[in-house]
Amino acid sequence: MKLATFEIPTPAGPLRRIGAAVDGRLVDFAASYAAHLDRVDHGSDAQRIASFVFPPDMVAFLGTGDLGRRAAEDALNAAAKTSDAFGARTSYALNEVRLLAPVTRPRVIRDFLTFEGHMLTAGKALGRAQIPPVWYEVPAYYKGDPDTVSGPEDVIEWPAYCEKLDFELELGMVIGRRGKNIKKADAKRYIAGYTIWNDVSARDQQMKEGPLGMGPSKGKDFDGGNAVGPYLVTPDELDVGARDVRMTAKINGETWTDSTSAGRQFSFSDLIVHVSQSETIYPGELWGSGTVTGGSGLELDRWLKPGDLIEFEIEGIGILRNRVERR
Repeated sequence: MKLATFEIPTPAGPLRRIGAAVDGRLVDFAASYAAHLDRVDHGSDAQRIASFVFPPDMVAFLGTGDLGRRAAEDALNAAAKTSDAFGARTSYALNEVRLLAPVTRPRVIRDFLTFEGHMLTAGKALGRAQIPPVWYEVPAYYKGDPDTVSGPEDVIEWPAYCEKLDFELELGMVIGRRGKNIKKADAKRYIAGYTIWNDVSARDQQMKEGPLGMGPSKGKDFDGGNAVGPYLVTPDELDVGARDVRMTAKINGETWTDSTSAGRQFSFSDLIVHVSQSETIYPGELWGSGTVTGGSGLELDRWLKPGDLIEFEIEGIGILRNRVERR
């Protein structure tokens, strides 16, 4: 299932909905589930129940657990049989809506470094002779600002204090269940799905802050600096633990990165085991794989320019497209 968050136009202004992409259309879960409930004799309560199960926020929906997952299947089945319910449409063409980040405000952002190839090439670019031995032992991460997420087609504003702006092509994962002290055999059950993540970096600022040992801070934290989308693809449709997927980055139509998800030192299951030690993880957390091998301008000694169009594509997920502008 390709889960999505989107806005539909109304006379009163845009209305946010959650749903799924099916055959080139976006199914509105709340409207479709109301149609399903109406058929099974809930009558006037159908809309109220549907709006409770499908709030217009992906984090809240993921928190409904198995109830929400089963209801989503019922909603998709209903949308295949009817085009409207209680005066509301059950699906929309892609050009009728505005796609947002599938998780518009994650509960937590955690970004890791799992690709050995990126560590090697980025390390050389920074003058580091070898990867620190501890990297092979501990899946370290930093936490980002959840309010800096942007979505497909959004313009990313160039930070005023930055001269070297960089992209980072990452595989994103969203947590789907609450848990603590999770065993590796159970870890996959906590994955809601996968998405594309452009971890935009003010590289010159990051290099200034690095020696302090306090994390990237303003090297990463600026409005729109975490572009995510277009969909959150559930593990039954895309299992990145079972196979490697192709990951590419194009700048103004030119391919800068052509890589795959192979070469990770730690799987997402490993990350879940590590983070959940003595700490509860929650639905709606966004975790990044770290930059794929060759997936940044730092590794290529090439930098973004104002006006550049960035297009990330990950097999099985889609294309995340954003333009950077200096304002």
